[in-house]
Amino acid sequence: MDATLPQAPSATPQVQPSQSPPALTQPSPNQSSQAQPSPDQWSQNQGQKAKKNKPEGVSKDRLFYALPNFLTLENSANLPPLSSKEKFKVVAKGSFDYVQIPWYAFLAGISQAEDSEQGYGQGAAGYGKRFGAYLADGTIENFMTGAILPTVLGQDPRYFQLGRGSFFHRSGYAVSRIFVTRTDSGHQAFNVSEVVGSALSAGISTYSYHPREDRNVRNALTVWGAQVGYDTITLVVKEFWPDIRHKISKNKALRP
Repeated sequence: MDATLPQAPSATPQVQPSQSPPALTQPSPNQSSQAQPSPDQWSQNQGQKAKKNKPEGVSKDRLFYALPNFLTLENSANLPPLSSKEKFKVVAKGSFDYVQIPWYAFLAGISQAEDSEQGYGQGAAGYGKRFGAYLADGTIENFMTGAILPTVLGQDPRYFQLGRGSFFHRSGYAVSRIFVTRTDSGHQAFNVSEVVGSALSAGISTYSYHPREDRNVRNALTVWGAQVGYDTITLVVKEFWPDIRHKISKNKALRP
């Protein structure tokens, strides 16, 4: 009986099946859109950042912590011009500010005491007419010199404080701003908005709602001169108000 010899192991090794690498998970469209904003969203975000970083073109200051001083800027020589919408918006904000009511009431009281423009009469009726006239005079002039003509002529209605130099130098600069202004393109020009605008507002007020006996050229010129004179004094006050405000704040800080 033949003995059966055991078979030799095969020289060829057994190849084990390899495991395939795990499949990569592709992000869903929703995940991709969350990770990367769309071009429209990116543009919108950039616009919001630019708007937030845009330098303030108007002020929130008040003369003597009361009267609106929104068109006066300190240390702001290179600001961009105001748009037409911004000019009308800031003038409306200042003209209808709550502080204007007692201010015009005060001026009407002085006029009543002096019995100026006697056609208004005395008593409550006369006082009411004077108050309405001062309110209308101020509002018309503000819009004419600060919004309407600056928009038509491309002039900047803001006052840029000088803030340096002697008292007389700064006072002269402030007075000169009645006749010299900045254009929207950054150049110097004759201040037509102030000189002509105040003249137009004086003519409108004189020949519309002031007493009939006062509707003449002489009275219109008087009103025009009073408006220009008041604006000139206001510009000088605007020039030095930051110094006064700083001194007041410093004195408060030194108090125990």
